[in-house]
Amino acid sequence: MMIHGSEWIVVAAGVAAIVWVNWYFFIAGRSPAVATVASASDAGSPQEQVITVDGGYSPAVVRVKAGRPVRLVFDRRDTGSCSEEVVFPAFGVRRFLPTGKKTVVEVTPPKAGRYDFTCGMSMLHGALVAED
Repeated sequence: MMIHGSEWIVVAAGVAAIVWVNWYFFIAGRSPAVATVASASDAGSPQEQVITVDGGYSPAVVRVKAGRPVRLVFDRRDTGSCSEEVVFPAFGVRRFLPTGKKTVVEVTPPKAGRYDFTCGMSMLHGALVAED
């Protein structure tokens, strides 16, 4: 079977769409953000990071210090049903994220490591990377 004329355009467009989807969900926006500390003088102050929820998590990876409280502020801007919940399996946390509102999730990573979070459907992915 040979592909002719306009069929090449359809095939090329399909391949481009597949590449874009994989890039968007698995690579884009993956540079880690470093959570800020509310008060540098207080070692017990929570580290804080705002995460925008709009078709994905931005930033998708947040670096934090292990053993210190972390306050993640999820700012949900989209209306898709997939993003209406965030789940932190390692901490047993499941939180509803209303559209147009900011929702705080507080956790404390006990040791260095990667702590993943997802949407309720496990389609959107993010991670806390705890360092010593």
